[in-house]
Amino acid sequence: MNFEIDKFKKRLIYRSQYRGTKEMDKLIGTFVKEYINNLDNNGLIELEKFLEIDDDVLYKFYNNEKTEFDIKENKITNLFKNFVYK
Repeated sequence: MNFEIDKFKKRLIYRSQYRGTKEMDKLIGTFVKEYINNLDNNGLIELEKFLEIDDDVLYKFYNNEKTEFDIKENKITNLFKNFVYK
């Protein structure tokens, strides 16, 4: 079971770092690396759904800009919204 979780985490980290735009690769990649080991199974599933959201929508969401896409509030989106990129 641990092997499967580790494999899933590696896949999520990879998806977070190779999104298409350099800026979002860095922002989301850093965010995922920061929190992935603190998430339970439900959090990892939420993270997987979060990573399916388009970069432009996530960028606007992160910067408090209005988007046409409705992002559901959950643990991952709250962590992302309050994440400070260094």
